[in-house]
Amino acid sequence: MNFLLLAVEQNTPFNYFPVALQLVLAIGFVVVMMAVTHLLGPKRRTKDKLINFESGIPSVGNARQPMGIKYFLVAILFVLFDVEVIFFYPYAVNFKFLGKDGFIEVLLFVAFFLCGFVYIVKKGALDWED
Repeated sequence: MNFLLLAVEQNTPFNYFPVALQLVLAIGFVVVMMAVTHLLGPKRRTKDKLINFESGIPSVGNARQPMGIKYFLVAILFVLFDVEVIFFYPYAVNFKFLGKDGFIEVLLFVAFFLCGFVYIVKKGALDWED
């Protein structure tokens, strides 16, 4: 019995064979499916199929025209605040273990969070009327 346990504990390249085999099969499947669809699929190129399509709305104007920075600012702020909210999860899981010190640290985190939010509101980052 000990011989079997020792044989399992040894780390050999053969132990990675199933992973390599699955990787080769997955990549092979993707390549084969793309080749088959390219060879067997229809190749009718019409004028309607070659024009740009944007959610069913006809394209108007130049795609290179500048876009308002407010959109990007709100998107970045959403990502920042969303990531900050994710940090509440470890506290929610371990709140009994962390006790009073953990609660005080979470209150400090929320205070920093609210200071950042107040700063953003005072700077007018969320005002769309410009």
